[in-house]
Amino acid sequence: MKPTLVILAAGIGSRYGGLKQLDGVGPGGEAIIDYSIFDAIRAGFGKVVFVIREEFEDQIVSHFDARLRGRIRTEYVRQEIHMVPDGIAVPSDRSKPWGTAHAVLVSGGVVKEPFAVINADDFYGPQSYRMVAEFLSSEAGDGDVYCVVGYELSKTLSDFGSVSRGVCEVDSKGDLKSVVERTEIERDNHGIHYRTGDGQQIALTGQESVSMNMWGFYPSVFEFFEEAFARFAKEHSHDIRAELYIPSVVNELIQNGLIRVAMLDSTEVWFGMTYKDDKTAAANRLRRLVDEGMYPENLWA
Repeated sequence: MKPTLVILAAGIGSRYGGLKQLDGVGPGGEAIIDYSIFDAIRAGFGKVVFVIREEFEDQIVSHFDARLRGRIRTEYVRQEIHMVPDGIAVPSDRSKPWGTAHAVLVSGGVVKEPFAVINADDFYGPQSYRMVAEFLSSEAGDGDVYCVVGYELSKTLSDFGSVSRGVCEVDSKGDLKSVVERTEIERDNHGIHYRTGDGQQIALTGQESVSMNMWGFYPSVFEFFEEAFARFAKEHSHDIRAELYIPSVVNELIQNGLIRVAMLDSTEVWFGMTYKDDKTAAANRLRRLVDEGMYPENLWA
């Protein structure tokens, strides 16, 4: 069974200042998400599921339907604020989606096969897709063993502002021991550091392995995510900024001994579109990759 690629594309891009999911950075006007799908097809994925919001559904469908027709099956799933368990009141002034864990959960209606999860605005590199596809094929049948692709922290930072990363700890077997979401990670003249909730600055080496939200799951994970989000929504529905992240759910499941997550170390250099100023750097990197022959000049010609 070919795995499915679930693309989290419902973010509102507040720091970027626009619909970065479709912003053209490739030589032919391709978005980063185009390269992700191209790499997934080459790695053997059989379907792509876009998790989107209604307000820009038409733009995303229009962009991809013609490009992907005949190349890979596509599905579109909405992630909307009102999608919460019965009895939960959603604040009228909430505008943010409920987070990446909720995005995974809403894809469950159309995902019945092993699947990978990625962010729409991150470039992961072809090696990473091959590793996840091979893992999901080789581990088929053991639905409680998942995987995550790890990158060296220093290779995942933006030059234009702070970022959030899931900092990973791995045990002697190569399994994920814990993953903790760290926010406001940045590099300055004093090195790399993040800030805690109370404003304390904590140093990092830059060699830490971090999750960039590239996960390999089986459909068995949806039950776990449903239970986690139900608890979260009950406790935090009044908070208009509260979000439930994939690393938070995975970390809790690991600590409770319910799942195993294998760490797949990628040697790829990640890049993304967190800030508007990241666009030029992303375009330059893609230009070099095309010149090196990794991608065609026009991706979907």
